[in-house]
Parts: sequence; C-alpha cells; structure tokens
Amino acid sequence: MKPFTLSTLFGLFCLVVHAPALAREGETLEEVLAVQLYSQDALIKMINENTHLDKVVADRCQLVQDIEARADVLKVPAYQFLWGDMLAWGVCVDAAPARGISYMEDAANQGLPAALEQLGRYYAKGTLVQQDKSRAVVYLREAAALKNLSAQMRLVELFLEGYGSPYDYQDAYHWLHHSVTDDKTQHQKIATYLARLEKLMHPKAVREAKRPADS
Repeated sequence: MKPFTLSTLFGLFCLVVHAPALAREGETLEEVLAVQLYSQDALIKMINENTHLDKVVADRCQLVQDIEARADVLKVPAYQFLWGDMLAWGVCVDAAPARGISYMEDAANQGLPAALEQLGRYYAKGTLVQQDKSRAVVYLREAAALKNLSAQMRLVELFLEGYGSPYDYQDAYHWLHHSVTDDKTQHQKIATYLARLEKLMHPKAVREAKRPADS
C-alpha cells in the first residue's frame, strides 16, 4: 500500500470538511463521499477529451470548493484550468469570464498544453477576449511544441492566413508532419495543410522538417 501524499491528505481533508454541509442539502453522506477528487492524470485526460465540465456537472457540483482550493492553494495547473473554465462559462458557479481567463493564463504559464491551446484558440477567434491573432500564434506555438495536435493544426491555419513568422514554418511543418491521428478526416486535413504550407517554404526547409527528430 502506497503512503498518503500531501495532495491526497489535502483532498481527504477537504472532502471530510465539506461533506456534512453537502449532505444537509439533500445528499446522504455516503453519496457525498462517493464523489472523489480527480487525480491530475485523470483530469488532464478529461480536459484533452473536453469532458471536464460535463464531469463536474455530473458530480452534481459537489467538488466546487475543492476544485477552487486546488487551483488557489495548491496551484495545480490542471485544476487552475478547470476552475478557470468553470468561471469563464458559469459552470456550477456564477460566470466571471475575466477571472476565468486569469486562471487559464496561470495554467498556461505553468506549461499546461490544453490551457495554451485554448487561450490561443480564444484569441484567434475572439472568444471572451478581443481577437488578437498575433497573440494567438504565441500561445499556439508553445502548445504545438508540447505536441498538442489541435494547437499544431490551428497554428498552421494562422500561418496560412498570413500571421506569424516564416521562420517558424519549419518547426510547424515538422510537428504536423510527425503527428499521429486515427481520425481519417483530420488526417486528410493535415495533409492539405502540409501541402499548402510547403508552397511557402524553401525546399531545403521542407526536407529538414521531414527528418525525424532524433536524426
């Protein structure tokens, strides 16, 4: 049996503290205790599958205080992102888009690929924030370097629209050329993007971009 970590003890403490109050609102203590905090890996998987907000709602919003504590006190990147997304869209809490974006930025500053990708997407589209495609490129480039496929594709989209620096084309081509997906539609889209980006690059740069990373 593995020893309790500080994070585990903190989660258990929050659960015990908040459980009685939640139970008084109509839930039995057993039902409350059955809803456990998500591990970092599990939460990141939900975020990558875009099911994290659905999960919070499915858990009857019971973990709101615990999620906030992990974002505020422990500053766990995945929880900062989750709490930011909840605030941005008013999921289980009153909507506060500005605070939500701030928490997403905190997660992005800690290198969470999903946070970098989402902020890049928001700035590219003007979602919640003022549209700023140059700023979007910065976020998306960081997420793309961390192997976030959505970010890699969106980054190339912006390059094809004329945003960003041609000096970054080789990296973007390299990342997308070596990406892996079992989605046939997405696979074809990637091929189209690469063909269009290749026309903007020097042949030598294309050859270099196609080389394996370890060669």
